[in-house]
Amino acid sequence: MLMRLLDEQYTRTPFYGTRRMAAWLRASGYGVNRKRIVRLMAEMGLVAIFPGPRLSMPAPGHKVYPYLLRGLVIERIDQVWSTDITYIRMPRGFMYLTAVIDWFSRYVLSWSVSVTLDNWFCLEALDAALSQSRPDIFNTDQGSQFTSADFTGRLTAADVAISMDGRGRALDNIFVERLWRTVKYEEVYLKSYDTVRSAIEQLGAYFRFYNNERLHQSLGYRTPAEVYRAGNKQT
Repeated sequence: MLMRLLDEQYTRTPFYGTRRMAAWLRASGYGVNRKRIVRLMAEMGLVAIFPGPRLSMPAPGHKVYPYLLRGLVIERIDQVWSTDITYIRMPRGFMYLTAVIDWFSRYVLSWSVSVTLDNWFCLEALDAALSQSRPDIFNTDQGSQFTSADFTGRLTAADVAISMDGRGRALDNIFVERLWRTVKYEEVYLKSYDTVRSAIEQLGAYFRFYNNERLHQSLGYRTPAEVYRAGNKQT
C-alpha cells in the first residue's frame, strides 16, 4: 500500500525526496518514519530529481558519455532516441518497464518489462528498436543498465552517438519523463494487473493505442505513428 502511495505521489511530485515523502505520508495519516521510506524508495528505484541520480544507478568502472542534446533543435525523426526505466505496481509486488522513444514524433519504438533491474530487458528493447531503424543520437541516464558495455557496445556498433543525462537531471530526458506520466495516469493507475502476463498484454494494448490512436496536441493533434511514418517517407 505504501509503495502504491509513493508511486502515485512521485509521479505528481518527482522532486520530493525521502524527507518530504515521509512528512507527506505522516500528514496523510500513515505512521511511518523516514528510514522506512528510504528503504521503500530505494527498492522501487525512486529518487528525487534534484539532487542525485534517478531510478537506475551508475556502476563503478562504467564509461559515462557527455550530454549531447543541450541547445539541439529536434527537427526530424530518428535524430534522437532515448530510453529510461520506470516502476510498475502490481497487486502483490512490482515490476519495471523500459521503452525506447523517438523524440521528434514521440513514437514508442519498443518496450520491455522485467521483475528485476538486470539489464537484459533494456537490451531487449534496444535490439527491437534498432531492428526497425537507427538514430543519430541515443540518450540515456547514467544508470548501470545503460552504461554497461553490452548496451553501449550495441550503439557503437550501429554507429550511433551516445548521450547521457547529467546526474539527477530528469529534464535532460524530458520526453521519456512525459511518456511515463502518460502511461501511469492513462493506463497503470486505472488497471489492476493480476499477473505479469496480464500486465504485458494490457501494456501492449496501451502502447498500440498510444502510437496509433492517441492524438498529441504537441504534434498538431496527430498520432506518433502518423508523424513517424510521414518522416520515413520524407527520408
